[in-house]
This record gives sequence, C-alpha cells and structure tokens, in this order.
Amino acid sequence: MSTSTLELAEILDAIAESIVVLSPDGGVLYANRAVLEYTGLTMPDVLAGDFLSRLFHPEDVVRLRDPRHEGLSHGVPFEIEWRARRHDGQYRWFLVRYRPLVDDQSRVLRWYATAIDIDDRKRTEERTQNENLALREDIDRASMFEEIVGSSASLRAVLAQVAKVAPTDSTVLILGETGTGKELIARAIHKRSRRATKAFIRVNCAAIPQSLIASELFGHEKGAFTGALQRRLGRFEAADGGTILLDEIGDLPAETQVALLRVLQEREIERVGSSHPIAVDVRVIVATNQDLEAAVARGAFRADLFYRLNVFPIAVPALRQRADDLPVLVEYLVERFAKRAGKKITRIEKRTMALLQAYDWPGNVRELQNVIERAVVLCEGETFSIDDSWLKAQGPPAGGEQERATIEAALAATNGRVAGPTGAAAKLGMPRQTLDSKIRALRIDKLKFRPR
Repeated sequence: MSTSTLELAEILDAIAESIVVLSPDGGVLYANRAVLEYTGLTMPDVLAGDFLSRLFHPEDVVRLRDPRHEGLSHGVPFEIEWRARRHDGQYRWFLVRYRPLVDDQSRVLRWYATAIDIDDRKRTEERTQNENLALREDIDRASMFEEIVGSSASLRAVLAQVAKVAPTDSTVLILGETGTGKELIARAIHKRSRRATKAFIRVNCAAIPQSLIASELFGHEKGAFTGALQRRLGRFEAADGGTILLDEIGDLPAETQVALLRVLQEREIERVGSSHPIAVDVRVIVATNQDLEAAVARGAFRADLFYRLNVFPIAVPALRQRADDLPVLVEYLVERFAKRAGKKITRIEKRTMALLQAYDWPGNVRELQNVIERAVVLCEGETFSIDDSWLKAQGPPAGGEQERATIEAALAATNGRVAGPTGAAAKLGMPRQTLDSKIRALRIDKLKFRPR
C-alpha cells in the first residue's frame, strides 16, 4: 500500500461506523475495523468473492441483487436496507448508504458503503404491524362478552385469583369445561397487567394442523418447507411485549411441546428452518378442558412442560356450579341481544327462568348465549320466553353403544384430536361442541387415544 492509502485505511479504521470500499462494479476492496469486529471475519475473508453472501441474509442477497446492481450502474448515491450477520450468527438490520467517488469526468472510481444499525426501528415497525393485526382480531371478536358477569362465590374466587396474578409475569394455566369463558379470564389477566397496552394473541392449538403448528407459533424462514415462499413471523413474535394465550394446550404435538418448554425456560424461539435463537418477551397463558395430569400419566403430555405450565392454575367453574349467577347472566344477555336485534324486551317469563335454572348446561355459558340469542330473535313481544324442547335433558342417546363405537373409532383414527380440519368432529361431520357434549354424555376418555 502507498503512504496515502495506509493513511486512508487508518482514518477509516478510526471511525466507529461500518465502512466498506468498493470498486466501480461493486467488488469489495477494503473493510474497516468496525466491519471486521462486527462480522468476526478477517480481511482475506472480506476480499474473497463470496463476501456478500457470507455477510448478508440469504433472502436479502436474492431480493436486493438487482436493486444493488441498478444503483451501482447509475453512479449516483443510493441506499438499501439489509440484514447483516453478526459474529455470533445473529442478523441485524442495517441501512447501507452507497456514495460514489468520481473523477473530473464523472466516472466512478470507488464506492463507499456506510452502514447504520436500524434493527430496533425495524423491530418496532414489525411489532406495530403485529399489534394492529391483533387489534383487528379483537374487533372481529366483538361478539364476546364485554364483562365477566356474576357474583357467585365460585366466580368471586376466580376473579380474586385474577387480581393477584395479573400484575405478575407468572405463567397461568386456566382449567375448565368447554364454554366456561377461559379466554375471557385470560383477557381479564392481560387487561390488568403491565402488558395491557400491548398485543393479546390467542392461538387455538386444536384448530391448526399438527404439521403447521410449529410454523404458526414460531414462524418460519423462506424455503423451510414446501409452500414457505417467504419469511413469516410466528404468533410469539407477534405477541412480543404482550400476552399469548395457547388455548387447547392439551392438543399440542409432542415435538412442539419441546419447543414451548424452551420458550418458557430460555425466553427465546427459533423459526422453522433456522438455527438462530430470537429473544421474545411474552407472558404465556394456557387453557385446556382436559385433565393434563392424566395426559402426563398416559405419556401424552410432557411432565416437565406440565410443571412449567402449572405455576398458577385457575379453575373456571362450570355454569351448573354458578347457579346464583344464572338470573343476572340471563338478564345481561337478553338485554345485550335485544339491543343488537333492535327489540325492546322488558321482562323474563318466570317459567322460562325456572327452566334455565333447572338445566344442566353441558355447553356452559356458550350454550346459554346461543339459546338466548335464538330466543331473542324469535321473540315477538316484550316478554322473553324459550321453547321447552330446547332444554330437554340429554341422557345417553338411543343406540348409545353404537354411537360410542362410532365416536371412539373416529377418535382412534385422529389420535384423540376432536377439533380442526383433521379432527374427529370433522370426520364425523358434526360441530366440535356437539361432539364434546356427546363425549361427556357417553363418558368417553379421549386422552386414551393419544399417542404415548
């Protein structure tokens, strides 16, 4: 090197900003000390022909090949956002500004590429987009109850537990039958936590095909599997800073149970198709209508994961255990659905209230909601009433043994999975809630069909 070149190299090395010197066609001629320290590469590595493919994320190398070539051919300043690989394997976003050095005839002699770390800004943008998505999902779910209605001792006990655990970051396990409002309890915990202004993301583990659930939760890199045409953020990244509810946790496949255990222990995830950990700050709430301890005993659920999840269990009472709440809950729902239907209902027939209180409600609050909405739609006057036939006692159906055999065969074929496109309910052509009710009525243990 000439004296002037050495002096220029010393000047560039003294600058904290990453700087790369390029030839007119974009070949790498020199990288300053900041680049070497960030990448962990040597100068011979930098001068090798594969420097760009070693430095930048593979997706960006392909995506930005043409824009970079076009920018270099025009000979005027331009800039590109890249993900550059750090010495520990992590990728961070950089804004790379390309400035040409030209002679007196405007011919490019050199390019100087300077890099500014914009990773925090890019992550904030992605988080904002994800929170907006979560907000839209909240709006779409506006049919949920606005409040938790009731004052029975069993419900007050649950709400007292919510008040205690909400301000912490403890993992919560919500237990209860289908339709008891487990998601509502999870939202109440989120709204009373320090994460209330951040995203609340719900994932129904039973509704996602087992082959896709890891990608849904943790995201995937482009090309990670057939159909993965681009990088996708998972629901854990979407919930970063907020809360994630994993509903139907008992339906989580064994390999995904291992990944979830790592999230709880290490607070980091790995996208499908990547070996680079990504730190996430997420409060985890899980819910199930299954007996997880029995699943552990059968080998269908990991014992170590169960103990990690069972930090603060909350058992949501069934509606039949909240008899004192039924009148006020009925009045609340009648008023709500009447307002939505544009009707004026001023009283509830005494006989109707007696029928509602005498019924066992196997579908719990969700079933009550459906019954009342249907009755409000059919109501022609100001008095609310229901048809007796809607609440007939549901004992074992005729031909119970044959139906038991049919249901058990479907559960065996689906490894005990009830919901989702490949679940037993879809196989039998009936709503998931209906099949759940039949399973309870016939006292079928669906956990015994789970693979060990």
